[in-house]
Amino acid sequence: MRNSARVVIIEDDKVLTMFRRKIKDGKVSEYYVIPGGGVEEGEASHDTAVRELKEEMNVDVDLLGYLGKREGANGEEFYYHGKIKEGQTPMLGGEELDRMTEENYYEPRFVEINKLDEIDIFGKDFVLKAIR
Repeated sequence: MRNSARVVIIEDDKVLTMFRRKIKDGKVSEYYVIPGGGVEEGEASHDTAVRELKEEMNVDVDLLGYLGKREGANGEEFYYHGKIKEGQTPMLGGEELDRMTEENYYEPRFVEINKLDEIDIFGKDFVLKAIR
């Protein structure tokens, strides 16, 4: 089990997500996740949140607050509300860029908040909490 930390970023009534497409044995699976990743040994979850957004999305973030945690099958998931520092645009980076193939696709995407019910997204309840 490995804990993770994730950052909900809302800009212009859109939330930043990582779109994922996996193809295995001809079966296509598409979904969205709140960006973030695994907490390293001795690392505080808020530090993980900032580091992971830098690695995955090539952006620096300021954390605005803690949204809560969820017990997952793989450990605890810590959620933070954050904002991208001025003048930066999310671009894929880190392990996700290195591992990307036609069968294992990653893409940073802003999704309109009013379209969240139309997509398969993990962590939606924390997005709604950040909006409030």
